[in-house]
Amino acid sequence: MRVHHLNFATLNPRGGRLWDGGEHAWYQRATLACHGLLIECATGLVLVDTGLGTRAVTDSQWLGTGWTKVWNPQLDSTTTARAQVVALGYSPDDVRDIIVTHADLDHTGGLADFPAATVHISTDELDALTHPSTLAERNRYRPCQFGHQPRWRAHNADGAAEWRGFTAVREIEGLPAEILMIPLAGHSRGHTGVAVDTGTGWLLHAGDAYYADTQLASPPSCPAGIKVFQILGQADGTRRQANLAALRNLAAEKADPVTIFSSHSHAEFVRHSRRDLHPFGQ
Repeated sequence: MRVHHLNFATLNPRGGRLWDGGEHAWYQRATLACHGLLIECATGLVLVDTGLGTRAVTDSQWLGTGWTKVWNPQLDSTTTARAQVVALGYSPDDVRDIIVTHADLDHTGGLADFPAATVHISTDELDALTHPSTLAERNRYRPCQFGHQPRWRAHNADGAAEWRGFTAVREIEGLPAEILMIPLAGHSRGHTGVAVDTGTGWLLHAGDAYYADTQLASPPSCPAGIKVFQILGQADGTRRQANLAALRNLAAEKADPVTIFSSHSHAEFVRHSRRDLHPFGQ
């Protein structure tokens, strides 16, 4: 199995160190990633999240003007999931399966670029998308991104399986047993992580369960802008905090470490993308 770390878009919101914890002044632009995975396995290619998508480059309504003004995405057709799949020598049709951590627009904007793929999503997240129960759920998803009628395959988080302190973990039917869905609800109703056994160690894509790598440090810290945003955007604060604590415990495990990363930490993306020089399983 070969795993590629890919950045599907760079976001540059104002707020500097309030967002990225770096040396930027608060009035400067921060740098955030849209960190996804491309997994090469026997069944074909598997994407974990899809970024903003090619339509975002040409259609201002794909993301909405409000979201675009706040996050200031660098809209570059060469960084879309589709373009990066092609750059690696594959056809978009080779992407047979997509796993979405959740259905926010910066994670599902590229689904329309792979219309034949099966899209794996937690049952709770698909229900939040199709039957929103709160005003926040009605506002957080972008219906135009799902107009092509994705081939959803929903997965319940009700099993008894455990993995590294997390419960209700599921294997994904039709995919290798080395790829698992890890329930990490809180940011959204059905938010999920994706764990991958590369053969040389486990990876855990934690989606938006946290934003800054310092949130998993000991002691943890969090830039002020991220702290406020996470509270304002959370669907369930109690579950989000519980899952964040479980991720911290996992990050502190030294005996059999797991490589954990989130969607938007640019520092994590730079650090882990270097693995593509010597991809897992090679």
